[in-house]
Amino acid sequence: MKILNTFYNLIRVMLILALTTVIAIIIYAYTPLKTTQTVTLPKGSITNTIEHLKKEGYELNTIDTYLLAYAIEGQPKSGTLIIGEESMPRIEFLKKLTDAKEAIKVITLIPGETLPIFLEEIANKHNFDIKELKRSYKEFSDYNESGIIPETYHIPTDSNETQLIKTLIEQSNKKYEELAKKHLKKYDKKEWNKILTIASIVQKEAANKEEMPVIASVIFNRLKKKMALQMDGTLNYGKYSHVKVTPKRIKEDTSKFNTYANIGLPPYPVCAVSLDAIKATLEPKKTNYLYFMRNKSGVHDFTDSYKEHLKNIKKAQ
Repeated sequence: MKILNTFYNLIRVMLILALTTVIAIIIYAYTPLKTTQTVTLPKGSITNTIEHLKKEGYELNTIDTYLLAYAIEGQPKSGTLIIGEESMPRIEFLKKLTDAKEAIKVITLIPGETLPIFLEEIANKHNFDIKELKRSYKEFSDYNESGIIPETYHIPTDSNETQLIKTLIEQSNKKYEELAKKHLKKYDKKEWNKILTIASIVQKEAANKEEMPVIASVIFNRLKKKMALQMDGTLNYGKYSHVKVTPKRIKEDTSKFNTYANIGLPPYPVCAVSLDAIKATLEPKKTNYLYFMRNKSGVHDFTDSYKEHLKNIKKAQ
């Protein structure tokens, strides 16, 4: 009888351990995993796939190898796969390794480029209808410009114009909303258009990332004093993205983007804006600067004195 009780107790302990293990694995399977928009996998076994992802920075281990082998139907694909999210339950991520669409077309939007030029480039390169691209952008974006964050996107080869533009805008809006709520506590699109507009000028004017918060401070300082911004970058809007700004161009441009002729901001952003330029606008450096001039080294000299500014112009010449 004593032996039988011992046996029953052993079975009970084993069942408890087994149940605890199963619960722990389930909890583990649904813990959030930091991911990337796309992932590139080599051909090989499940073990090789997990080891490759670990080298790429993914926080995976032996348990994930077993989940991928026994809890998910199918084998991992090879090539560049579209994950589409920046965080998801790890079991969902592992499943995507077996059934995600392959990213064939690579589309890159460069910081500072304008929407008309960008749409024209991808239409020509990927045989898209330019009118459909423009129509889709107008339908899905809340912003005349800067509705798509500049970066490299991987899209399924069978995407049409509407699917492409909608995907790029949705991904961008998600990041905009996160930034707005973090810095402004809310995502007000009218207010965000102003942020993007200032950031687009920063993008056009700054010589490098380090200058961006300083350029932003100049813009805010001049706006506060109701001074005309007088910045060439605002005239590189739309189709004029790569047109050199000359005294003749400044004189002849009658649009509201001409910040020499108009006080205040342009009506909307002048180009695609990087996250660095947006962050610089949300957190500008505290300065009294009102002027800046590109020097012979390719960066800017800043000053709060017009007299010093004239000296900087003379040095640059």
